[in-house]
Amino acid sequence: MGILTFTNVSKGFGTGLHREEVLKNINLDVKEGEFLVLLGFSGTGKTTLINLMAGLELPSSGIVTFKGQPITEPGPERGVIFQNYSLMPWLTVAGNVGLAVDTIFPGMPKAEKTAKIAHYVQMVGLGHAMHRRPAELSGGMRQRVNVARALAMSPEMLLLDEPLSALDALTRANLADEIEHIWEADKKTCVLITNDVDEAIVLADRIIALNPDGTLGEEFKVTIPRPRERTAMNNDETFKALRAKVTKYLMDVGIEAKVEGTRKLPNVTPIHGVPAAVKEAQDGMIEERFLDFSQLHKIYPTPKGPLTVVENFDLKVNRGEFISLIGHSGCGKSTVLTMAAGLNGISQGAIKLDGRHVEGADPERAVVFQSPNLFPWLTAKENVAIGVDKVYPKASQAERQDVVEYYLERVGLGDAMDRGAASMSNGMKQRVGIARAFALSPKLLLLDEPFGMLDSLTRWELQEVLMEVWSRTKVTAICVTHDVDEAILLADRVVMMTNGPQATIGKITEVKLPRPRTRKALLAHPDYYAYRQEVLDFLEEYEHGAKPKAAKKDAA
Repeated sequence: MGILTFTNVSKGFGTGLHREEVLKNINLDVKEGEFLVLLGFSGTGKTTLINLMAGLELPSSGIVTFKGQPITEPGPERGVIFQNYSLMPWLTVAGNVGLAVDTIFPGMPKAEKTAKIAHYVQMVGLGHAMHRRPAELSGGMRQRVNVARALAMSPEMLLLDEPLSALDALTRANLADEIEHIWEADKKTCVLITNDVDEAIVLADRIIALNPDGTLGEEFKVTIPRPRERTAMNNDETFKALRAKVTKYLMDVGIEAKVEGTRKLPNVTPIHGVPAAVKEAQDGMIEERFLDFSQLHKIYPTPKGPLTVVENFDLKVNRGEFISLIGHSGCGKSTVLTMAAGLNGISQGAIKLDGRHVEGADPERAVVFQSPNLFPWLTAKENVAIGVDKVYPKASQAERQDVVEYYLERVGLGDAMDRGAASMSNGMKQRVGIARAFALSPKLLLLDEPFGMLDSLTRWELQEVLMEVWSRTKVTAICVTHDVDEAILLADRVVMMTNGPQATIGKITEVKLPRPRTRKALLAHPDYYAYRQEVLDFLEEYEHGAKPKAAKKDAA
């Protein structure tokens, strides 16, 4: 028998018709010293499962035991690290960790306590920030304090509830590596909940999938030797095979074909803000250099003088091309996108779309942001209709309605068109945002980390939706992302940006993978990991400083 055991455990909430069974008949044995990862979509009961382990919830039926004794309440032997770091804002890093030590070891001599606090603060790499308060720390540093605080309580078991999901990709990877080092050093039993397949494979001895219906799914043993260096794993055949197997399983159980093609798109032409004479002269859009960024600069005035954020950004995009723009946080990706949208002024240089200078916002350039910015008091249908009514003034009401319903159906919201935006999940809201953008029949689609706020499995689902709809329209598109797999999956070319300030194009990779693309098919393609390596190598080169010595010059 393991250190922690679930026997026929079910958990539900509510009563009568409103009762929802979140977990069903869970049987699980966590072995002492193992690193177990539970992997699943949002809404599969992952957090409820960890709350049962922590003693924060009790089962509706069945029993959860720790070392043979039923778990009835939280205990210091089970340290929990949550997604949100609840630090005391008035206490320093040392003070926050000390609070936990005082609670668990009230009789410990002061010098011993001080040494214990210092040990764990240094273990998570915050020795230099010992006397700073939470307001002075980044999100990643605050989560490190959370880890140090849990470890200082000397628990026998660590329970990690998506502790890295609120962090940017680079911080997330670094902190995941540290959690592995801590586990290696102390060999504590660890249970991690995540929705990130790569994170699961890097950390786990064993991965168990959680099915959307609240049951435990397939179990995957991870036999890759430790330490598992992320970049090296990109060339590891065992890693590739396991990654493909886990991905296939999750997509098969969680992403079903929700799109039904019952509606037809009416043959109506959008009228964007182009003067009639220009429209006639341009009958038939330019094919090459359809979108032209020419020596683009963005300079902001500061008290210390002008700050050049983007410098000499030069890119020619053909009609119907899909570009992914990738780089580290602060490299000016979103700045370039908002200039292309006409939402941010150009300091020097020019952007031309279909032969005309971009000046101000226009529905011919549709933008999908990280937050979809819907009107919460309107339904999905009404939110999409606002733009459609504007760009199809000559279409009949019935034709405009058909456009709205066609795209909502395409993004899998055929049954939720009349649902209010306020009652939708983040994933559903983003579907409405995508439908709204495509329904404008824009000349240019601009996507600014459109799936950045979603868990990685919902992100996969919406990437498939985006590609399916894009393949029908072939609209020229630029997507800003920090996700390497997303960049390759979507793009004809991946444009990599150097670090800011004075960020510019560092490298361009043409992705010659067949379309239509699916994640499952790409993971099985022999060239996929070579493209991935190219982008990872570039990002690694720019990871530790603004300007590596051997800056790339091959972006012409």
